[in-house]
Amino acid sequence: MAKRDYYEVLGVDKNVSPEDLKKAYRKLALKYHPDRNPGDKEAEEKFKEAAEAYDVLSNPDKKARYDQFGHAGLDGAGGFGGQGMSMDDIFSSFGSIFGDLFGGGGGGGFSFSGFGGGQQRGGRPVQRGSNLRIKVKLTLEEIDQGVEKKIKVSKFVPCKSCGGSGARGNSFETCSHCHGSGVITEIRRSVFGQMQTQSACPYCGGQGRIIKDKCHDCHGDGIVKSDEVITIKIPAGVSDGMQLSMRGQGNAGPHGGVAGDLIIQVEEQPHDIFERQESNLFYNAFITFGEAAMGGSIEIPTLGGKVRVKVEPGTPSGKVIRLRGKGLPDLNGYSRGDLLVSINVWVPKNLTKDEKNLLEELNKHPNFQPNPNKQEKGFFDKMKDLFN
Repeated sequence: MAKRDYYEVLGVDKNVSPEDLKKAYRKLALKYHPDRNPGDKEAEEKFKEAAEAYDVLSNPDKKARYDQFGHAGLDGAGGFGGQGMSMDDIFSSFGSIFGDLFGGGGGGGFSFSGFGGGQQRGGRPVQRGSNLRIKVKLTLEEIDQGVEKKIKVSKFVPCKSCGGSGARGNSFETCSHCHGSGVITEIRRSVFGQMQTQSACPYCGGQGRIIKDKCHDCHGDGIVKSDEVITIKIPAGVSDGMQLSMRGQGNAGPHGGVAGDLIIQVEEQPHDIFERQESNLFYNAFITFGEAAMGGSIEIPTLGGKVRVKVEPGTPSGKVIRLRGKGLPDLNGYSRGDLLVSINVWVPKNLTKDEKNLLEELNKHPNFQPNPNKQEKGFFDKMKDLFN
């Protein structure tokens, strides 16, 4: 299952302050704390999910990588992201944030908010727009250097006629059910004591106000469909199936809500001559029997241009030559993979009479009779040497 967006998990936007980030996390930790939800596996997973999101977004370095590359940018970055986490991990790292959840203060009662982590603007909940997903086809050459692409997408944008409010001429009236607060409050008793729960007003959707005259263009939603050209910067070293995220480039939220994200899935195009395995490339080179027997040099294509490679005399078919640093760059930019060249001796299938006579003469010479060197390493030993 794909991981949820960390900002969505905590109900915050990209520009959230450290204080508000901590508050958002503490709120979810309170809601899904194992002591409050004994035996509830779903609550436990949400508790861990919130801790993982806070671990990344509260760390400036991890947050910067996540903002640029999404979940893919956190591979090997340490911390909880992608490595799993236990309750001991959470309590040892963030215990101070919610260590007093069940402590005194407030008369032993608890206050919950039922907005599910929604953001607020001007005292009213703000609905987040949905994420937009697209696929971008890339060649190995584009992956090697990184590329900037302009993509036309169809998405929801704020309505220009009403400024995204959904109301014609700013025609609003205060909701008579919640009296403009946007919330319905309920107080009840439980085994934990007196509990106060707040949920979004179902009559105004938590807005605290109701549209009297809906905008004719967006029919009161505050958003309309439109085509937009977005510039996407793809970093070097991405791989097939990898997902990148652009914050705030998805569908706009209704009634002035924050925009969702644009999720970009990389689709790597097959290459004519290279095969890829992580950051390494593989290439099949064909040489004549004479080149294999006498040695020489052959021209090998790379993503950066052609290079010449020395072939030692007596090179057998299947020998692999490693060209270090001629593969693809690592996504983190620390190193490059290699180009592994497999040498194949070309054997013709259809021979003329003269060619057959020449080969028959050569086969009479002892040097052309199979005589494998018992000291020569076997196939598996050669592969071990290659990757050491």
